[in-house]
Amino acid sequence: MKWEENVRKVTPYTPGEQPKKTNVIKLNTNENPYPPAPAVAKAAAALNAEKLRLYPAFPEQTKLAEALAARYHIGTDQLFIGVGSDDVLSMAFLTFFDSDKPILFPDITYSFYDVWADVYKIPYETKQLDADFQIQPGDYKQPNGGVIFPNPNAPTGVRMPLSQVEEIVAANRDVVVIVDEAYIDFGGTSALPLIDKYDNLLVVQTFSKSRNLAGMRIGFACGQQKLIRYLNDVKYSVNSYTMNTAALELGAAAVQDEAYFEACCQKIMATREAAAERLSKLGFTFPKSYANFIFASHKTVPAREIFEKLKENDIYVRWWDKDRINNYLRITIGTDEQMEALYQALDQICG
Repeated sequence: MKWEENVRKVTPYTPGEQPKKTNVIKLNTNENPYPPAPAVAKAAAALNAEKLRLYPAFPEQTKLAEALAARYHIGTDQLFIGVGSDDVLSMAFLTFFDSDKPILFPDITYSFYDVWADVYKIPYETKQLDADFQIQPGDYKQPNGGVIFPNPNAPTGVRMPLSQVEEIVAANRDVVVIVDEAYIDFGGTSALPLIDKYDNLLVVQTFSKSRNLAGMRIGFACGQQKLIRYLNDVKYSVNSYTMNTAALELGAAAVQDEAYFEACCQKIMATREAAAERLSKLGFTFPKSYANFIFASHKTVPAREIFEKLKENDIYVRWWDKDRINNYLRITIGTDEQMEALYQALDQICG
C-alpha cells in the first residue's frame, strides 16, 4: 500500500515473557521478588483520590525530587525524572545523540539501545565484549556521536571498575556519555560522584529493580544542570505531564525508607551468592554477577532445552536466540524458596 512508504519501520524491543498464568515462578524479567517498602503501602493507602482529577506536578518540583536530591547529595536541578529508566533513556537518545557520527555501545548489552537508535534514525556501532564479557575502554576512544553502556552490564551482570568508567567519560569530552545503572545497587560502584567533574556525563537509574517498584514506572537521570535543562526542553516539547501523581508520591516514600531498601539489596545479593554456588554444582558456568541475576551456561545441556523444560515446570527464565549468547540463560534472583524450586527442576533437567 502506498501509505506504508511513509511508515517508520523498526524491529521492536522484545521484553521477557509475561505469562498469563499466576501460579508460576517468574525469573525472567529481573523484577524484585520482595514487596515495596512498608512506607510505600502506607503512602498508597493515604493517597487522596481527589488529586487524580488534576494534572500532576512537574517531577522536579515534587517530594520525589527532594527525596532523591537528599539521598544522592545533588540539587533538584541536577535531576530528570521519567516513566521508568526506559523513558529517561529514550529522551536522552532523542536529546543528545543528534550527530552524523555513530554512537557507540557494546554488542552484548541492553537490547533497547539499537531499537531507540533505529526509531530516532541515529547511526550506531557496537563494540565487541571480550571473551570474559568485559567492556574494553579502548574501543570507545574513537570519533563518535555519543556513548552509552550499562554498568553492571545486562544481560551479563559484569561490572566495570569506576576508574574505567571515568576513562571512557574523560576520552569523550566532546559528546555525551550515558551510564545506565539499572543494577548498580547490587554490588557496583556508581558513577554519580563524577557528574560534578564531567559536564558530559549522564547517570541513569531506576526504581524497578532495587526499589521494588517496577509497576510504578519511575526512573531518573543525574547530571549537570545544563544537561538536565536540555532533557527537560525535549520532554516538555513532547509531553509535559509524563509522571503520574501516584508514582510521584509513592516514589518519594520508597526513597525515604532507606533501611528497607538496604535490607532488600543485601538479601538479594546473599541469595545470588548462594545461587552461584548451587548452579556451579549443577554444572553451570557464568561470569561473576553484580546484578540481581546470573547469566549462566550449562556445560552439557543446551540453554534452549533448559529454557523450554523449565517452562513446562512453570519456571520462567530468559533466553535469547542471538550470536555469542544463545547458550546462556539469564536467571533472575528470586526468593530463597523460588530458587530452591529452580534448583530442583534443574537437577532433573541437567542431572
